[in-house]
Amino acid sequence: MSMITERPASSPAGHPARAAEGPVARRDVRAVLLAYVALTKPRIVELLLVTTIPAMMLAERGLPSLWLMAVVLIGGSLAAGAASVLNCYIDRDIDQLMRRTKRRPLPAHTVSPRNALIFGLVLAVVSVALMAAFTNLLAAGLTLAAIAYYDLVYTLWLKRSTPTNTFWGGACGAAPVLIGWAAVTGSLAPAAWGLFAVVFFWQMPHFYPLAMKYKDDYARAGIPMLPVVASTRRVNAEILIFAWLTVLTSLAVWPLGLSAIYGVPTLVVGAIFVVEAHRLCRRATRGEAVKPMRLFHWSTTYLTIVFVAVALDALI
Repeated sequence: MSMITERPASSPAGHPARAAEGPVARRDVRAVLLAYVALTKPRIVELLLVTTIPAMMLAERGLPSLWLMAVVLIGGSLAAGAASVLNCYIDRDIDQLMRRTKRRPLPAHTVSPRNALIFGLVLAVVSVALMAAFTNLLAAGLTLAAIAYYDLVYTLWLKRSTPTNTFWGGACGAAPVLIGWAAVTGSLAPAAWGLFAVVFFWQMPHFYPLAMKYKDDYARAGIPMLPVVASTRRVNAEILIFAWLTVLTSLAVWPLGLSAIYGVPTLVVGAIFVVEAHRLCRRATRGEAVKPMRLFHWSTTYLTIVFVAVALDALI
């Protein structure tokens, strides 16, 4: 049966393609919209918000106003999205060389570099303006500083020039804790800096396993991630050092206004986190097959549980 005989009666004869124009156009629009969303790296945005809201609750010693929480959630999401979009724009040359990233919207030519740059800048301006208008200048300034540091200092410079890039870039991922706290109080207390330190140290044992898995990808792109340029012994040492620092710092936050509601689960998941780090390093030292993503995924679970404990402690 020919395609022409199946067209709707209302379709003009001789133009069989018109019947498909609507669905095809809708699919194209949907694909482009999804590509713009993908540029913002939603999973990273989710993880950042997991640390922001509990920090706000601890600063308030309860539940902040829903309005303030909504503003910080929206502003923080836009800021994190802006930083990720601009990161994709800057890294478009290396993303096309890595198997893990070559399907991102820019290497795949779903979105043009110019449009991605405009999109990222618009998100950045809106996020900072929103924070300035509805929270305070400290929170807005920290938001702007986090975006600028991540894209101009980390992505454009540190990532491509030094194997310590993950360490120095850690401040960006930990910034939402300070931003959330500042939005509530207009200042920064020792507990805020303590939670900042937890997220800062956490990023090394969180990211190094990912870099181990995609070591060849980073080497192909010329990115000097630690597992690419350093020995297994050096990588193991840093994973263990920073895993222990993460757990010890999380426990050091306990006396800063938190109770056993926070301390007990943090102690338990911290012990599991350290055990998993040692297990990975032991297998790597022995030359056995390692499963780096096990520690990567567990580290995410660890951080989530710690900050859920912060939120529960603040409420109860």
